[in-house]
Amino acid sequence: MSKTSRFMAVLALAATALVYAATESGVVLKADSIKSEPFKDANTVGSLNKGDSVQIVAKKGGWLQIKSAAGAGWVRMLSIKRGAAGGSSAAGELGGVAAMSTGRAGTGQITSATGVRGLSEEDLKAAKFDAAELARAQGNAVSASVAAQFATAGKLASQNVAFLPEPRPAANTEPPRAGRQ
Repeated sequence: MSKTSRFMAVLALAATALVYAATESGVVLKADSIKSEPFKDANTVGSLNKGDSVQIVAKKGGWLQIKSAAGAGWVRMLSIKRGAAGGSSAAGELGGVAAMSTGRAGTGQITSATGVRGLSEEDLKAAKFDAAELARAQGNAVSASVAAQFATAGKLASQNVAFLPEPRPAANTEPPRAGRQ
């Protein structure tokens, strides 16, 4: 075997080891579909059940590329808890989902993941209050009895979740300037 062939073989093994080391294990928090591409309307190539183990290969936006016994493809990030499988409680699962959605697990600081939702910094700066859109969103509200019927039909269990604490006033309590809101 020539030196070049040996070098290429070692390089290929190193690359394979690097890719293998870059994968991360995870556990499925809720049943979800495996998609062929990281899009909600992509073809479904498999399905995952709560508690299934997966290998996380890559991340793209709000999607994780995974490999599992059920297949390989893309799953919504909030359906997977990173780390090894193990016993968990409903509170732990809720905390895991909240930690993934805030990006700050364990710090107690909440941040917004607007980039995952497709909003750019320019979109946020250009945003204006729209009373009609707010009214339209509020029109999607349902009564407690309708929500209870939906939960019963879906075999969902009730869980009490504590309210977030009231926000603290900003350090700069200066009133808004004229023309600015």
